[in-house]
Amino acid sequence: MYDLPLQTAICYGKLPLPTAMKYDQRGVSASKDEVHAAIKHLDKGLYPNAFCKILPDYAAGSAKYCNLLHADTAGTKTSLAYLYWRETGDLSVWPGVAQDAIVMNLDDMACVGCTDNILLSSTIGRNKTIIPGEVIAAVIRGTSDFIEKMRAHGVEMQLAGGETADVGDIVRTIDVGFTAFARMKRSDVLVNNIRPGDVIVGLASFGQASYEDEYNGGMGSNGLTAARHDVLSKTYAEKYPESFDPKLPAEVVYTGNRNLTETLKIGNRNITVGKLILSPTRTYLPVLQEIMQQNRKKIHGLIHVTGGGQTKVLKFVKDVHVVKDNLFELPPLFRLIQESSQTSWREMYQVFNMGHRMEIYLSARHADSIMAIAEKYGIEARVIGRVRRAQGEKVTVKSPYGKFEY
Repeated sequence: MYDLPLQTAICYGKLPLPTAMKYDQRGVSASKDEVHAAIKHLDKGLYPNAFCKILPDYAAGSAKYCNLLHADTAGTKTSLAYLYWRETGDLSVWPGVAQDAIVMNLDDMACVGCTDNILLSSTIGRNKTIIPGEVIAAVIRGTSDFIEKMRAHGVEMQLAGGETADVGDIVRTIDVGFTAFARMKRSDVLVNNIRPGDVIVGLASFGQASYEDEYNGGMGSNGLTAARHDVLSKTYAEKYPESFDPKLPAEVVYTGNRNLTETLKIGNRNITVGKLILSPTRTYLPVLQEIMQQNRKKIHGLIHVTGGGQTKVLKFVKDVHVVKDNLFELPPLFRLIQESSQTSWREMYQVFNMGHRMEIYLSARHADSIMAIAEKYGIEARVIGRVRRAQGEKVTVKSPYGKFEY
């Protein structure tokens, strides 16, 4: 079909670049295999199958309590926020970046039952030559505003301070991260014990929760490198070379055909492409706090659908087949990404949350009460699948775009 060798044909645009090759050339990984290999020898804490590491109570030395210390960042979402701010002058995207980094900590911790009394500390690294003080102020203001909003919904947390460093030699634009600490009773810790017969209640990542100010596209903070480069046009490479690694091959940099300020119609709303992708990562903390108060002992597992997408649960199960055959209708954001990138549907489900970012595993008879609580907060919930007995671990996704096994 082509006279050129495969790699040459790809470089000259004769063939689409395979998604896996794009990931590698952009310096990112959907599976983080190298990271997991590097840390596999580390102690896994008091409860190895808990969603995040649980430590002894170093804070007070009580055998009845434990500590959680968790760190995460907004990832490359900051680069997208930078583009949008430079294009529009709109500082309102920066508070959302603070929320992204905070929520990636909080909702991991919520998966072990920690939904209250949390200390936060920020770590912000910026290139001072292009990130002025007004951006730092917007990030810090976004932090305090988010904390106050959570307090209004019964979730107590406190900002302990942090570090803001001018590190232009190693950060091209800005990096925003948070560390979170909490102390909780060991008897309240939720350890994943997902079993055959469980159903999976999924909590939607899109829409508008009662504690959100606008429509949420459902992006979260995973897959942003792919989304940014695959959706946005090459003009941004020319205008803002500081927004990406200059060593990246040209064929993987801003390869889409969309503009940040291009407007999409979603329901009765008009939303720009940039704002849709930049939707702040939704926290489920108010919902999960109420669920825990009423149903803690009924829950067999909580999975935060982040890196690894619909396959995330594989890290926390043994000898079960997780079948997801009643997923939410695909939100517009993920359809936009797939159409722009031509990523295979199989990989889409492995990289992105595709419409739900929290999974609750429990007996079918308790599912209705869980869904009723979520819907009180304006979050769509449904039974998205079930768990079967198996030899080994497997996830099957049945979607309108095909059946995929992992």
